[in-house]
Amino acid sequence: MSELTQITDFTRLFTTDTPLIDTRAPIEFEQGAFPQSQNLSLMSNDEREKIGTCYKDKGQAQAIELGHKLVQGDVKNKRIEAWLQFIKNNPNGALYCFRGGLRSQITQQWIYEASSVNYPRIKGGYKALRRFLIDETNRIMQQITPIVIGGQTGCGKTLLLDKVNNMIDLEGLANHRGSAFGNATTPQPTQINFENALAVELIKKQHKTTLLFEDEGSNIGTVHIPDCVQAKTKQAELILLEANIEQRLKITMDVYVINMHNDFIMQDSIKGFDNFAQYWLRSLEKIQKRLGLERYKVLLKLLNNALLKYKEQGDYKDFYPVVEELLVNYYDPMYDYQIKKKMNRVAFKGNSDEVLAYLLD
Repeated sequence: MSELTQITDFTRLFTTDTPLIDTRAPIEFEQGAFPQSQNLSLMSNDEREKIGTCYKDKGQAQAIELGHKLVQGDVKNKRIEAWLQFIKNNPNGALYCFRGGLRSQITQQWIYEASSVNYPRIKGGYKALRRFLIDETNRIMQQITPIVIGGQTGCGKTLLLDKVNNMIDLEGLANHRGSAFGNATTPQPTQINFENALAVELIKKQHKTTLLFEDEGSNIGTVHIPDCVQAKTKQAELILLEANIEQRLKITMDVYVINMHNDFIMQDSIKGFDNFAQYWLRSLEKIQKRLGLERYKVLLKLLNNALLKYKEQGDYKDFYPVVEELLVNYYDPMYDYQIKKKMNRVAFKGNSDEVLAYLLD
């Protein structure tokens, strides 16, 4: 068993997007894994719990014996079949368990016995890979020069960043746009998955002299930006992207109304509009206290009218006054307050073309 191949070059794993079999139980995988991994577990959650109890009460030998009793016959064959199918589709992949111990060794051995394929396992398993990614995030953030792109809500920061290849899309990795209205139609990643995906992006782009980040707070929705990233970006050169209110209205309408509605419809053609409406109503409710009761009531009435017209006539134009009110009288004052504390870091300001020209100079 120990003669089968182990992998120790973790950097290459992530720069080449090596497909990975995660042999841990589903509950472990759900808590955190790696972007290119698929959960094909050796043991189910229930089996893992029983074996863990046996290990505590009776020791390793009897726990292993129980494991072989629980995973045998058709159960064993189906799991081997799943691994072999993965290997057929991903011949250059690898596998891992939590510490690179018994689970991945047994999986590797069973694969070899069934197919004569020496499919490599990760030395140290998930724990070693996770530690590696945390350390790499810290190391790379120390060595690169970040540049931060700021600007008013709706000015097109994400659209600008999409035009350059030396950027780290924190909001994309977090699956959230970083505001009360920032939820996507799909859930955010776990904190661990967010950190792992961020680390992989940093590893892939570490050779670039500078990396661009969007100006963010300490959290994006439910995920926390690693402290080492915050520490470096909060001291970085700041470039302000400028846009007039007409441009900001168009961008915001596209992102939060038209595209969001389409995303909800694509996800569920029957309940899509209702889910879209609930997204807007819940998002507005989140900022009720900041708006004040009277402003909230006015906006809620406008929003309900806009939703009704959109549903009945397919006309989204009544969203314009809602969006404009939020941009001008809610988000802009907060932006003005925050940017005053950062003016000493501003190196350049301009429209999208001017900022791109400055970055490429």
